Amino acid sequence: MVERLTAETRAHHANADSLFDLLFADDVSTAHYLVFLRRTYGFEAALEAMLSTTPNLGLMIDLHERAKSTYLAQDMLALGLRPYAIAQLPQCLDIPHFAGAAEALGWMYVVERMTLAHSVVRRHLLTKLPREMHYASSYFQCYSGVVGLRWREFGSKLDDIASQPSIANRIVAAAHEAFACQHRWAGREQAYAHVRAI
Repeated sequence: MVERLTAETRAHHANADSLFDLLFADDVSTAHYLVFLRRTYGFEAALEAMLSTTPNLGLMIDLHERAKSTYLAQDMLALGLRPYAIAQLPQCLDIPHFAGAAEALGWMYVVERMTLAHSVVRRHLLTKLPREMHYASSYFQCYSGVVGLRWREFGSKLDDIASQPSIANRIVAAAHEAFACQHRWAGREQAYAHVRAI
């Protein structure tokens, strides 16, 4: 199922991977890092809220061990944001309530896929922002040492759920929807950040 998702959503991957681009800018700074954390938090916290309300999903997959918004908040706190400021950050309101596990796992694929790049991004930032990475990199270390295991477990769960072609199709359709929503959110949050900077 992971192989099918990877193949059939390939057109979205460049947009998804571009979310890391500002962290690879020549002049990358703490401000760039905060923009990334804020934008990622706005999407992932909202997604986690919807996952938590999906019937029986928590019986199929451990949502707590895959939740990442807490790590994002910890990193923003470490970089100086106040708790009230984090509580007021905009969140993506376009994420729907999921009809079932198939749709939820299709959306989860998008954020789980991002973790495959975490170690590479963190190693890069250690050379550019060593001080910040020393105390504010819990998000990029959330699967440290177990990223391969988590990915295989997720793929196995997808295979378990996709027991019928119709269910597999629902997973793929949900992943397409999630990638598109993530891209729209990133664009809106970037524009919002620019307005605040002005």
